[in-house]
Amino acid sequence: MPRARPKRPWQDIAREAQGHRDESLASVKPELPELADALPATIVGIPAQVLTPEEVKITETLPEELLGSLASGSLTAAAVTAAFLRRTALAQKLALTRADYLDDQFRKHKKPVGPLHGLPISVKEQIGMKGLRLCAGYVAWWDKTAEEDALLLKILWRAGAVFYVRTTEPQTMMHLETDSNLWGVTVNPYNTSLSAGGSSGGEGALVGLRGSCLGIGTDIGGEYLPHSQTIALNEQSLLSGSIRIPAAHNGVYGLKPTAFRIPTTGWSSIAPGADAIPSVIGPLSTSVAGLSLFMRTIIDSKPWLTEPALIPLPWSPVQVAKDRALRIGIMWHDGVVLPHPPITRAMRMLVQVLKQRPKVEIVDFPAYLHDESWAILSSLYFTDGGTSDLATIAASGEPLLPLTKFIIQENPCVRKLSLQQLGYWEEEREEYRIEYAKLWSQTGTQGDNDDGNDGEPREMIDVLLCPAAPGVAPRHNTSKYWGYTAQWNLLDYPAVVFPVTKVDKEVDAIEPGYKHEPMSELDSENWARYDPDVFHGLPVSLQLVARRFEDEKVLAVLEYIQREMGVPFS
Repeated sequence: MPRARPKRPWQDIAREAQGHRDESLASVKPELPELADALPATIVGIPAQVLTPEEVKITETLPEELLGSLASGSLTAAAVTAAFLRRTALAQKLALTRADYLDDQFRKHKKPVGPLHGLPISVKEQIGMKGLRLCAGYVAWWDKTAEEDALLLKILWRAGAVFYVRTTEPQTMMHLETDSNLWGVTVNPYNTSLSAGGSSGGEGALVGLRGSCLGIGTDIGGEYLPHSQTIALNEQSLLSGSIRIPAAHNGVYGLKPTAFRIPTTGWSSIAPGADAIPSVIGPLSTSVAGLSLFMRTIIDSKPWLTEPALIPLPWSPVQVAKDRALRIGIMWHDGVVLPHPPITRAMRMLVQVLKQRPKVEIVDFPAYLHDESWAILSSLYFTDGGTSDLATIAASGEPLLPLTKFIIQENPCVRKLSLQQLGYWEEEREEYRIEYAKLWSQTGTQGDNDDGNDGEPREMIDVLLCPAAPGVAPRHNTSKYWGYTAQWNLLDYPAVVFPVTKVDKEVDAIEPGYKHEPMSELDSENWARYDPDVFHGLPVSLQLVARRFEDEKVLAVLEYIQREMGVPFS
């Protein structure tokens, strides 16, 4: 009988992972200068001190503008990729080789290879790249690799994209920040003592620092299923985290699409059919146009011909506030946790300017049983009671991180479900979706059978404006309230996060004598964490939500708000 291989200490594997990262850093050309040992908490200004003026200009150009320069030949793919490599401080020969190929094709044929010709795109490690690791934040999975590129990456590659960097993710993928025993803690560029969000926090921080103008993240949903040593395209494993929290905390744009519009074949996530709460892949970008560009490029390729589970729904841009008023519902809070003062101030600022627009109608939209929504969600997230996750962690001997303990061991709704119990919670999910759809429809006037509307609702709210989180980027290991983002995962509604303003410790101070009356224990805990001095200068972001398969509409409304209202406010 063959002897079992000796088990490597998890610390050795973590050192190997960090050594791999450091080797990538060392390969940046030209070499980056040594940085001071004592860096300031806010590091967003450092790239301008280290990079050349041309590199700063390129990396701070919006993706849609970069594509114009690449298509005209005024910028080369190699120059753009090299600039982003320097800004991310992660060099990969494949990226520059790819960029040289694209430049050669442009010289030969005098036209772009595709709609993303030469555009560098960052990729969360969860998205499979052939021959590269898919760890999902687990030390035990350090040696797992993808056998093929994910379908999504194949589409982007054919469109001319350049993949130049992979970004970090947390242990179990189910943290609202990004920390693991493999890579350590991903921090926020606006204040390195605070969280970058999760689970797509590597993307959020990189885009926030303008080391990427367009990146790929994943958004909450699914359940764990173990798989073999090598991850094939149809042998997928773990649930995924959030796009919107990292986007909000780092002051960038992030979209959670409707499920089954963007292909997921080849990522490390739920197995096909195990979609009690569907997981999605979506974009983070420095502009809302970047989000639309990503969605249009993917959907125009007709990915449903390769991944049959996808809905064959073409990308159809819409115009808003043209033939009728744009109706926007306003949800000030979710009835469970009242947002911190900067979030409420951002809501008021935006609602105030919206009310001044003749083509906009504001409709109050009270939250509906969001506490019950979380009970359904958290019961369906870990249908095996979290035993597979805990076993994978135990396999390497690595310690459980605090937010892993919180979401699995301290969550009263996490328990192993029988088939009957699973069926019960899925029925609860469907009933809640029906009730919420009815609530949304009731915001419109009801037509009658005589005016051609056949009794269908018309002039419902187009979108819903609400907080993206109960606060701005928090201290590490304190991000425990999922309600403002997870709600829309349960309903499978598309949602986009966007920056509005920044925290001002003077304006956002709690008024003397104010006594907060908590709506729940969670609310009390959230308010105890508020400190305007600590959060000063951080991005404040909000969220727009539309109904299922109205991804085009929610982006169109955000573009309208940005164009007409000047958001983000200076």
